[in-house]
Amino acid sequence: MRTFGWAVAALVLLLAGAVSGARYLLSPVDASGSMRVVVIPPRSSAPEIGGHLAEAGLVRTPAHFVYAARLRGAARSLRPGEYRLSPAMPLLRIVDTIARGDVVLHAVTIPEGFTAEQVVQTLAAAGLADASRLREMVRYGAVLFPYDFLPASSGGSLEGYLFPDTYRLPRSLDERAIVATFLERFNTLVVPAWRLEGTGRNLHDIVTMASMIEREARVPAEQPLIAGVLYNRLRVGWKLEVDATVLYALGRHKPVVTFADLKVDSPYNTYRHAGLPPGPIANPGLGAIRAALHPATTEYLFYVAREDGSHVFSKTLAEHNAAVRRYRRP
Repeated sequence: MRTFGWAVAALVLLLAGAVSGARYLLSPVDASGSMRVVVIPPRSSAPEIGGHLAEAGLVRTPAHFVYAARLRGAARSLRPGEYRLSPAMPLLRIVDTIARGDVVLHAVTIPEGFTAEQVVQTLAAAGLADASRLREMVRYGAVLFPYDFLPASSGGSLEGYLFPDTYRLPRSLDERAIVATFLERFNTLVVPAWRLEGTGRNLHDIVTMASMIEREARVPAEQPLIAGVLYNRLRVGWKLEVDATVLYALGRHKPVVTFADLKVDSPYNTYRHAGLPPGPIANPGLGAIRAALHPATTEYLFYVAREDGSHVFSKTLAEHNAAVRRYRRP
């Protein structure tokens, strides 16, 4: 009996030690530790992830992390990406965070009227995409995406369809996934409005018109009126003569479009070519889309910008020329 008693006591002590050891193993490394960012590369194994975490001071040893991941049954479901973690977090919480893929999301805002190139530059500057790969994708990659609204005649360009909004993106997304996020937002917000209000009009034409409205109207309240002017000019068979299309053809922004600029040889130059340009010249927001769907009913055929960005609208060429002399800088 004495021997049995010693054996029970030894077993109790062994179990108590194991529980204490496990509690220590799973406890936070530093209860007062601050948040820090760690990047888990793609295809990292559990031991490799443990190594990154140990190097960042988030776990005591890589083996401790592997043990905890196996305990959770998550050793094969750990996800790569950028994580914000703290040594004050219990080890199982760190495992759960990586298993769920709760990566850091970065907010990036794409203003209405940005061109595809400006979208590329914004995302690249935020460290969310490689500029050259993303540029190639938005110029020629339409065939890679299963959306019926993308025009087959665009040469693969996604100009006009990268919906401007604020996005929260992880650094782990590749360029194709980033573009898919933009296109899905367009599919969610624009396509239903067009189907409900488009009255059979071609979506590509609506987006093309909206892109010119977006670039021309600095005052949002004027968007339907500018839309009315442009549709009026199309109806009577005049050239649209939109300065923003000339700037798009030139590939750069200028405060003033010169007479020399108007001679640029491009199908996007609406001073030289009648009708709509071949496609959008920017990525319009929902306000400009709605203006293209519901232009103001007006007799105006002309407009000229004031210095504050608002416009003077005219019905006749004589009125327009007078407004140009008054508001255009020499």
